[in-house]
Amino acid sequence: MAELLPPEMLTYILSFLPLSDQKEASLVSRAWYHAAQNALREDASLFSLIPVLGPSLRVLDLSSCVALTNRTLQAICTYLTQLSVLRLAWCKELQDWGLLGLREPSEEPVQGSQPHQELEHQASGPKDPSSQPQGPSLLMLQALQELDLTACSKLTDTSLAKVLQFPQLRQLSLSLLPALTNKGLVAVARGCPSLERLALSHCSLLSDEGWAQAAHSWPRLQHLNLSSCCQLTEQTLDTIGRACKQIQMLDVAMCSGISMAAVRRFQAQLPQALHQPRTIIEL
Repeated sequence: MAELLPPEMLTYILSFLPLSDQKEASLVSRAWYHAAQNALREDASLFSLIPVLGPSLRVLDLSSCVALTNRTLQAICTYLTQLSVLRLAWCKELQDWGLLGLREPSEEPVQGSQPHQELEHQASGPKDPSSQPQGPSLLMLQALQELDLTACSKLTDTSLAKVLQFPQLRQLSLSLLPALTNKGLVAVARGCPSLERLALSHCSLLSDEGWAQAAHSWPRLQHLNLSSCCQLTEQTLDTIGRACKQIQMLDVAMCSGISMAAVRRFQAQLPQALHQPRTIIEL
């Protein structure tokens, strides 16, 4: 049936697959091979376009460019250093080493070592554990005010804790990052103290302990999405209520550890909060 699709449509469909799946798809038939190759070329075309865009570009939205590679991200960090808005939602191929400005880890690590250990070693350096990434990392985009990394599901604390250091950042989305932990949350809080809008929905590893350490760093926070953060309890509401006095909208839908009674208490504590949608409790 797929053979009957126009080549452009087949290319569009395959572009939503991870690179590894695109390579597998290219083996199905000649038509699929050409469509997969065209999908892979889209990133190559974007990579060659980045230097031409020039440093004056302020807004770049590459959401759902699922074939976007780490090489292209590093080109963005090299040439587009004046960006104030960067949207990379659903760019599923992005990995820690791409954000950190490092070379791609070897596919066959030394026996006994793990890929994330190699990344940590590259990022910190052999002598100075506190040193920052030296290559074209996300840190080069210090003018950022909005960053969207929604569903970049290969990213972990290894990169997020080191590169999310943007004093001017106002809006950040890290929703649907399954590997984001309390360690990463606290590091982001310290590195991005000016946040007004923060989305962390479906980050299931975040807990009350992380928020107890992070919340005081965000006094300007106004809009916060914590939906489907299943480990959170009303303790986090109390923490946010004490630390984030400017909060206007809080989404705790599908947080089974937060009751409607806790939401009402929070609303009474901060009358300006809108609380829409309110807590949804699964019994």
